[in-house]
Amino acid sequence: MSLLSSRLEPALQPVLDKVASRIPLHWQIKGAHAFQSVKKRAGKNRAVPVFREVPLPGVSTLALADIDVSNPFLYRQGLWHSYFKRLRDECPVHYQANSPFGPFWSITRYEDILFVDTRHDLFSAEPIISIGPQPEGLEIETFIAMDPPRHDQQRQAVQNVVAPKNLAQMEDLIRSRTAEVLDHLPIGEPFDWVQRVSIELTSRMLATLFDFPFEQRHKLAYWSDLAAGSPETTGGNADNDEGFRAAADMARQMSSLWREKEARKAAGEDMGFDLISLLLANENTRDMINRPMEFIGNMVLLIVGGNDTTRNSMTGGVLALNQFPDQFVRLKQNPDLVPNMVSEIIRWQTPLAYMRRVAKQDVELSGQTIRKGDKVVMWYASGNRDERAIENPDQFIIDRQNARKHLSFGFGVHRCMGNRLAEMQLRILWEELLKRFEAIEVVGEPEYVQSNFVRGYTRMNVRLG
Repeated sequence: MSLLSSRLEPALQPVLDKVASRIPLHWQIKGAHAFQSVKKRAGKNRAVPVFREVPLPGVSTLALADIDVSNPFLYRQGLWHSYFKRLRDECPVHYQANSPFGPFWSITRYEDILFVDTRHDLFSAEPIISIGPQPEGLEIETFIAMDPPRHDQQRQAVQNVVAPKNLAQMEDLIRSRTAEVLDHLPIGEPFDWVQRVSIELTSRMLATLFDFPFEQRHKLAYWSDLAAGSPETTGGNADNDEGFRAAADMARQMSSLWREKEARKAAGEDMGFDLISLLLANENTRDMINRPMEFIGNMVLLIVGGNDTTRNSMTGGVLALNQFPDQFVRLKQNPDLVPNMVSEIIRWQTPLAYMRRVAKQDVELSGQTIRKGDKVVMWYASGNRDERAIENPDQFIIDRQNARKHLSFGFGVHRCMGNRLAEMQLRILWEELLKRFEAIEVVGEPEYVQSNFVRGYTRMNVRLG
């Protein structure tokens, strides 16, 4: 479906899609933006929730029915542990009827999450993996929000970018770029780790994965933040107009990059192993650009997927080792623990708090009846702290047994495609950090993203020694 064809007569769909495929995507987005602006002035657009931060009540003061773990300030205010623990203990499959995102079920125990995540026959990933709907006029399609067989076809087209051979070839490049960033950090004076390290390193990696102009790499992180930060979708604070402008800019640049590579392919040139070249090389996705919402959706998915998990784990790991300083001492004594610690960081941080599904049929789970069509949210952030599955889950333990058992990458057909790349980036970062610095001290309190989806940081000052 295209931006030009939503909510129009189904019989006209093929004609409209053909017309849309000939109009540059960024102009379609600009047109959709103008249309939504007219609707807004006429008062006919869908209501968008407005979130204003107020102190949240302690969970012990609430009735079970009133607990709403979709509140985008839950992580910022440090209450998520207590809210999820009460649900795990008293109502592990919990129904919230009146959230700003509509009614939904919360799945909070490890084993129940594993059940939902691995049963795509019972729970659909369509049409979106976040609690709330996408911004009106930007209803993109992504393969993570598709069921088999479409999901499998599109995932297979790009998964070779993180094949073992490719990862081995990337390692030297990642290490050299990591070393370059670390060698330019100040010693003994505070700086923002999020901007100087986490965002910089993930932007460099994304530019490599897309063969995107390196000097414009920070656009990729900016686009990712806006795509994951809309109020109606995740409770974020992204501005709607700014989101449309960014989407148009991304569509223009990514379409241009696609057309350049398409021309090189037609000329018989060798194609690389970047994501766009791989999509062009696969018969199921080589014409994706003619399906605008699918094209832009998968560009967004691959950008967000390559940004949020790694970026916020890079920051979360530093914070964890400051909160558990004995573990940093152990790490310096035994750097061979770095690979295991990386898995523990990803569990402890849980950079994406949840994934959403929709029940395909009535399902009984932990004494509750989930009805066909109900929205079901798997709270990975809660499952990764479930005492029933993980011993001392609130502790950060760098030599934890079975550290890779965490839920952060998901399970089943939708398990994170780039998990090995994320682990490699984090491993290299810590290997290089240990070579250079004796101390990494967090200075002051971190600042957190406003979101119920991304467990991320906007700022964290550190001092190196």
